Amino acid sequence: QVQLVESGGGLVQAGGSLRLSCAASGQAFSELPMGWFRQAPGKEREFVAAIRWSGASTYYADSVKGRFTISRDNAKSTMALEMNSLKPEDTAVYYCAARSPYFGLGLKIEEYNYWGQGTQVTVSS
Repeated sequence: QVQLVESGGGLVQAGGSLRLSCAASGQAFSELPMGWFRQAPGKEREFVAAIRWSGASTYYADSVKGRFTISRDNAKSTMALEMNSLKPEDTAVYYCAARSPYFGLGLKIEEYNYWGQGTQVTVSS
């Protein structure tokens, strides 16, 4: 079992920045491929970014590429999402998620086994 807890959400003006964090416990974090997803009101949950268990590879949705950066600290069992140049359309609940150990990058919801409770990000125009 893996427990995931997100933090760092909040209200920010368009053009601003936020840093989300995800703290993991329950299993060797360094073995787990991780990802960020988001769900806006009335919309389906969508992929944002993913990172390999080693941190060597990352992948981003086109909508956030160049603005968001995913990273991880395996020694601290944490993952982060640095969000810059935020837009109102980035408003959503952001979720961190974990895949089974040593799998590759996951881009789909069904590829992840564990989810956090989510943290709200609101970008005002």
